[in-house]
Amino acid sequence: MAVRGLLLLSFLLRAAMASEADAVAISRNIQARHLPYAAIMDPVFAAPDSNQIVSYTRCGDAAIWTGNYLAAEAFRYKVTNSAEALANVKSAIGGIKSLADVTGTNLLARCLVPINSPYAQNITQEEGPNGIFTNPDGYYWVGNTSRDQYSGVFFGLGVAYDMVSDTGVRSSVQALVTRLLDFLRGHNWVVVMPNGAISTTFIGRADQQLSFLQVGRHVNPDHYSTAYDVDKFLLAAAVIVPIALEVTDNNSYFKFNLDSINLYNLVRLESSSLGDVYHKAYSLLWNHVRDQQNAFFQHDRPRVGRA
Repeated sequence: MAVRGLLLLSFLLRAAMASEADAVAISRNIQARHLPYAAIMDPVFAAPDSNQIVSYTRCGDAAIWTGNYLAAEAFRYKVTNSAEALANVKSAIGGIKSLADVTGTNLLARCLVPINSPYAQNITQEEGPNGIFTNPDGYYWVGNTSRDQYSGVFFGLGVAYDMVSDTGVRSSVQALVTRLLDFLRGHNWVVVMPNGAISTTFIGRADQQLSFLQVGRHVNPDHYSTAYDVDKFLLAAAVIVPIALEVTDNNSYFKFNLDSINLYNLVRLESSSLGDVYHKAYSLLWNHVRDQQNAFFQHDRPRVGRA
């Protein structure tokens, strides 16, 4: 039986609303069962009533969920100053780093698994349509990286940088953001696999491009401030366009979660008058989801106002 990504989402929601003991228990369950190779995956059990893990599934979403998990533990650390939360933040950053290291080009992999893992056959078979690549250090990694995976990672890194004052964490976040963002910008916002295949493009998603650049400017201003200012001038007016299209229906509902995590950093880190454009995009999204009783949107609301 696969434990779906909703378990991780429940951690994000309940960490804010339930008791600390409940949140810690969920965190420890994630540590014990969902991080076989440093990034979030779902365990498959021998039977519905068994605790025996026989395989893992949803490897292809490891990057996005590891980014969300990083954000959750960073929020936890900010509130509790827990040494356990800090250790989990560092571990999650290490997991994201492994997804950038394994490709050899600073491309973000969906997930990785050791070639000699007992779960490798099942994972690579399930993820085969996304493309399986081999790392010379003894890993398989999954390609066809989507915008979703990048969105989760940049969300988590942006949150961790501000919620955790540890210098090592901040240095690691800065290095990772720079590597991932330079890859995207160096390929004109097109995600290119080692075999030349294009898995996705951020062209037409001004909200996502500017959100990532906003995080880059925040953690590495010497490198990205000018780039962000130029692109903000060119793209800010287009931020609202995809949001306006997406709120016309509730199909592919997870798109609203993605909009929320991208707008979180974009809105909260903006201090210029163009921030009004971002606020309008966020207000459009919020007015659509506010009555849907989805706690994720309540929990993930950025602090609206000048940074």
